[in-house]
Amino acid sequence: MSFRFEIRLSGSGGQGLILAGKVLAEAAAIYDGKNATQSQSYGPEARGGASRSEVIISDEDIDYPKAEQLDLLLALTQEACDKYVGHLRENGILLVDGSLVPNPPAGTFRIVDIPFAEIAEKEVGRSLVANIVAIGAITELSRIVSIEGVESAILARVPKGTEELNLKAFHAGIEAAKRAQGG
Repeated sequence: MSFRFEIRLSGSGGQGLILAGKVLAEAAAIYDGKNATQSQSYGPEARGGASRSEVIISDEDIDYPKAEQLDLLLALTQEACDKYVGHLRENGILLVDGSLVPNPPAGTFRIVDIPFAEIAEKEVGRSLVANIVAIGAITELSRIVSIEGVESAILARVPKGTEELNLKAFHAGIEAAKRAQGG
């Protein structure tokens, strides 16, 4: 049985969504031996403008690299949530930080609300790593990439000297996702 898992990470520039997409794609392709594509787009104003990163992971060749039927949508602004929620497939996962997306729409998908910014600030000590907290949550919720693969991709991608901080943020995201699922 083949699989294709589509993820869109959406929000505003400066939230680290491009890095998050690259980490997930590298974890899948380099460390887990799956096929993966990663694409990105952001507004001309970069920081503060619209930003998104898409990752497609499959065990077969990926003939079309754009996400169309999302299995998981991470929305870190209300605008991004409203714009992309219609692309979420039935029984998909809408992952939000309720402080940034106060009005997630109802639908045939599951809404998971995790306070990424608060966890980054209070549990990890740096609000800057909220994107890595989100990667931890995505890893736990999707189970499409291995924890070890993501750890390796994080270590390869984050600035030198921040490795332990980022791994702490990643594991905080995993634990937050477990709590959100009642685990």
